[in-house]
Amino acid sequence: MIVEMRVYYCAPTRLPALLDRFRTITMGFFEKYGIEQIGFFTTLVGPDNHALTYFLKWDSLADREAKWNAFQADPEWTAKRAETEKDKPIVARIENSFLAPTDFSTLR
Repeated sequence: MIVEMRVYYCAPTRLPALLDRFRTITMGFFEKYGIEQIGFFTTLVGPDNHALTYFLKWDSLADREAKWNAFQADPEWTAKRAETEKDKPIVARIENSFLAPTDFSTLR
């Protein structure tokens, strides 16, 4: 198992738009492509409170590549994403990391 941590840093005032897009659009596509989430978090205290951090669970890097690429190539997804950004961009930058659990982790 591999865990992907993704951090979306939003343009100023755009975090509510990102949360709404995940809530009403993105999660349906995650379900469609079998993308399993562990959790979504906003920052209460830290360097950037306009960020959304979330974790995805994958069987392997090959599993991630197949599912993520299919999701990203979905024409309905790209159209809906573009519609949510027609007035102005939502995300300023994205960081992602792939994490492997230790032998003493409760999540393995």
